[in-house]
Amino acid sequence: MKQAIHPKYKEVTVTCSCGHAFSTQSTLSKDSLHIEVCSQCHPFYSGKQRLVDSAGRVDKFRQKYATYSKRSAGAPTE
Repeated sequence: MKQAIHPKYKEVTVTCSCGHAFSTQSTLSKDSLHIEVCSQCHPFYSGKQRLVDSAGRVDKFRQKYATYSKRSAGAPTE
């Protein structure tokens, strides 16, 4: 193998948005990594489901396109 071409493998601290932190090894140039979801807060592992639609985006989408679907359903097709 060629010498000095491989990245350095070092210990990195990973911090989740839920506050859980753990250390692992990586070739990242930084000493820390911030992630959004980890095994402590992910619904698959925790068994708890969170509703992500906090801003009402689904309802806003349905209201916006409800008139469009009614209008296109009544239009004559050729």
